[in-house]
Amino acid sequence: MRRVLILGGTAEARSLAQALTPGVHVVSSLAGRVSRPRLPVGEVREGGFGGPEGLAAYLTEERIDALVDATHPFAERMTASAALASAQAAVPLLVLRRPGWQEGPGDSWRRVATLHEAAALLAGQRVFLTTGRRSLPVFAGLPGVWLLARSVDPPEPPVPAGVHVLLDRGPYTVEGELALIREHRLDVLVTKDSGGAMTTAKLVAARELGLPVIMVNRPPLPEGVRSVDTVEAAVAWVHG
Repeated sequence: MRRVLILGGTAEARSLAQALTPGVHVVSSLAGRVSRPRLPVGEVREGGFGGPEGLAAYLTEERIDALVDATHPFAERMTASAALASAQAAVPLLVLRRPGWQEGPGDSWRRVATLHEAAALLAGQRVFLTTGRRSLPVFAGLPGVWLLARSVDPPEPPVPAGVHVLLDRGPYTVEGELALIREHRLDVLVTKDSGGAMTTAKLVAARELGLPVIMVNRPPLPEGVRSVDTVEAAVAWVHG
């Protein structure tokens, strides 16, 4: 039976584990950065590997036949480690990334390459920030900025001055996002191009209210790494 390691933590990773079971021995690896994660079917491993060398050693010791990186589209360091480990252990690698969001009629988006570029555009505004708790230091101390930062888990203390944290986990509704934006009189939405349906409601709400969106683009994949954007394509690759 083929042995596949899925670097997971996303809905796509869970769907892939489900689709491959029971014909493939699947091990899903979770980084352990989110409390109460949704667990996939099959064997689950939590915690890091100790960098590319540790991951390469794991691939060899556990006789892994294929490696699928289905982490978050912004898990840049993990994807880089996977590429290096794949080469070191001579284990084929596939990156599974859900499609990014596309601007449509009525949207007012500005795309930027980094969080720092986004922060430079916010002076004097009331901001709806959905870029993750680890990004908060980038937005600390901005002149005249009031921040509502939504996060699944609490950020590491101390929380920067002017940042108001809302702990919540999707999926979200358009009605709920509209109410939130109106309640806090928000001027702009800052988000990452994560893609997926679970958090698109905020983009629909922004469109309906004419709220501008600052969209942080995804980091590029390592050179030469193959990627697909559907679970079905990843299943075909594993069985190919």
